[in-house]
Amino acid sequence: MTLFVSAIVPVFLIILYVYLKDKYEKEPKRILLLNFALGAFVSVIITTILYLLADAFLYPFNEPTLFEQFIKAFFIVALTEEFSKYVIVRFVAQTNKHFNEPFDGIMYAVMVSMGFAATENIMYVMNGGLGVALFRAFTAVPAHATFAILMGYFMGKAKFSKNRFRLNLTGLLLAIAFHGAYDFFLFIDFVPGIWIGAFVSLIVAVVLSHKAMKSHQKNSNFKPQ
Repeated sequence: MTLFVSAIVPVFLIILYVYLKDKYEKEPKRILLLNFALGAFVSVIITTILYLLADAFLYPFNEPTLFEQFIKAFFIVALTEEFSKYVIVRFVAQTNKHFNEPFDGIMYAVMVSMGFAATENIMYVMNGGLGVALFRAFTAVPAHATFAILMGYFMGKAKFSKNRFRLNLTGLLLAIAFHGAYDFFLFIDFVPGIWIGAFVSLIVAVVLSHKAMKSHQKNSNFKPQ
């Protein structure tokens, strides 16, 4: 039970933080929970299927080269995981009538991503223990949140734009780019000290995420004039 709680606490702290940032028109809790559950189960299933397909057809490399780790980070891990989250936000959240201001893109993307992160974190922590829980609470879990915020920022803009496809795609690609960069620097651990790049990319993503939330707060449809 201790490991389970330690795995999910950072997830719900992040959800609470972003929920409180949604200042002007809160989303229905049942819809938020639905998106969380879809992230925790459906996105994980989609990711697993895509992983299996990638292993079978797209990932024939066996040597730990920079090129192999680049392909793994960006096109195996980042692409499959972010796409699995994207399809939930795009076809469940973005089409919902409660998605009625740009910040909602961030809120729903975070719910889906944190659902995914909760399932992933539980598996890692149950196998690795409290040390893994502590480490991931300050790295992998907030990383998933920043990828979601950056994706959700553009998907929030897309909902109210004539360029919906372009903006949705921009959000997906940006999440993949930051996710891929974060993982790539961790995967090439045979290069001494290169792991610092992962934390640099995470810090940049955190700063951009903060700006994204501030921007959508400022431009809320429900902000008092």
